[in-house]
Amino acid sequence: MRQFLLGYDVGSSSVKVTLLDADNGNVIGSGISPKKEMDIDSPHLGWAEQNPAGWWHHLKLATGELRQKNDFRPDEILAIGISYQMHGLVLVDRNKNILRPSIIWCDSRAVDIGEKAFRKMGEEKVLSHLLNSPGNFTASKLKWVKENEPEIYDKIDKFMLPGDYIAMKMTGLIRTTVSGLSEGIFWDYRLNGISDMVLNEYGLDVSMVPETVPTFGEQGRLTASAASELELAEGIPVTYRAGDQPNNAFSLKAVEPGEIAATAGTSGVIYAVTDKANYDLKSRVNTFVHVNHSPGIPRYGVLLCVNGTGILNSWLKNQLGHLDYPEMNQLASAIPIGSEGVRILPFGNGAERVLENKDPGAVISGLNFNRHHRGHLFRAAQEGIVFALRYGFDIMNRMEVPLKIVRAGVANMFLSDVFREAFVNTTRATLELYNTDGAQGAARAAGIGVKFYKDHEEAFSGLTIRMVIEPDREKMEKYQNEYNQWLKVLTDKLS
Repeated sequence: MRQFLLGYDVGSSSVKVTLLDADNGNVIGSGISPKKEMDIDSPHLGWAEQNPAGWWHHLKLATGELRQKNDFRPDEILAIGISYQMHGLVLVDRNKNILRPSIIWCDSRAVDIGEKAFRKMGEEKVLSHLLNSPGNFTASKLKWVKENEPEIYDKIDKFMLPGDYIAMKMTGLIRTTVSGLSEGIFWDYRLNGISDMVLNEYGLDVSMVPETVPTFGEQGRLTASAASELELAEGIPVTYRAGDQPNNAFSLKAVEPGEIAATAGTSGVIYAVTDKANYDLKSRVNTFVHVNHSPGIPRYGVLLCVNGTGILNSWLKNQLGHLDYPEMNQLASAIPIGSEGVRILPFGNGAERVLENKDPGAVISGLNFNRHHRGHLFRAAQEGIVFALRYGFDIMNRMEVPLKIVRAGVANMFLSDVFREAFVNTTRATLELYNTDGAQGAARAAGIGVKFYKDHEEAFSGLTIRMVIEPDREKMEKYQNEYNQWLKVLTDKLS
């Protein structure tokens, strides 16, 4: 009998599902919905919301596409894994009804709440227990609802992260993980439990916190109702869930100290695994529990995030019209390093943690109407994204997080030659590109959770390196000069 694993990656742009052959680790097929990016609603400046029901709708469509294109029986699926967009807030009442749109990861409305709490609780105490400022993470978003929408707050039975909501739709159970609580700033690392300090400061009732389950292991089973909607078999176990960035690191087999993963989708992320509970004093990069963390064998992920990454590239594509991404990359590749003086700050997608939660907006600098064309904008955008990541790289280096080899999937911005060249020569790190993505990683993790795989090594039998790109000494010098010029634009903007 054939044996398969299903992995879902529920992002803010799309939902992807992958079917993995459990026996050999090979991808059988996939489905994705929508084909264009999902909308993000912004009722007010700095807000970002999505309807959780939309994620479930697109998950069903992606599953339907997978079924149509691939020959498998529902009873051949061993387990399901879930990866999801981090830091979102989903609220439900006692009947599991959604109370309001999800306040998602790039929403900035709770920044002031988090910063005031950071100062009031004591910065040193907060960092030593939470490793992060509360910032605009999930706990602060819940406090915002309490202060601004009391009629909704009073109806809350449980809060959830986006992946918890998807698991609830599948299993009927409201549960979360320690990794999830840590990304929401509800977890006390020092006490190894839910943070009373945060709950007391924000006046939140502990009864709203879902039951915790292990990241790997049975978290519930597909209900008859969910099985009918997905046209899968009732009783399939859900055996893994994790935020998209810890999951991306897992997908790239970054599970041990010193191993580093990157993504460049809607946002850009560098995620470094460590066994030390390090933190940045200004909380510009953040430290969370990694998927394979345990009290006796600690594993943390130091996360650098730039909100404005692929969303900038997408915005240019939509505004400048009738081009696909390969065509944009081709035009960008014809422009020399430095984009002949055009420089772009990609900070147009909410408050940026790496900039101490400032929201300077995006900036195009040095544009000359007689000299520059859209190719310059395309290249300057990709260089600007890399330069923003380099800005965060320097913070991580000061935390003694060595960045020598970075792993990424062959996807999103890493499909561009220009982006890859700029990345390795600006960061001076070797780039390893693998044949994987978040949905595939979630499927492999589900195999560990259901105990089909005995360990990580066995789970990654189908993972291979597609490409290795090394920095070039001559280009490193050119990119360093351009980064210095870009940094001046950023400094002027922030001053």
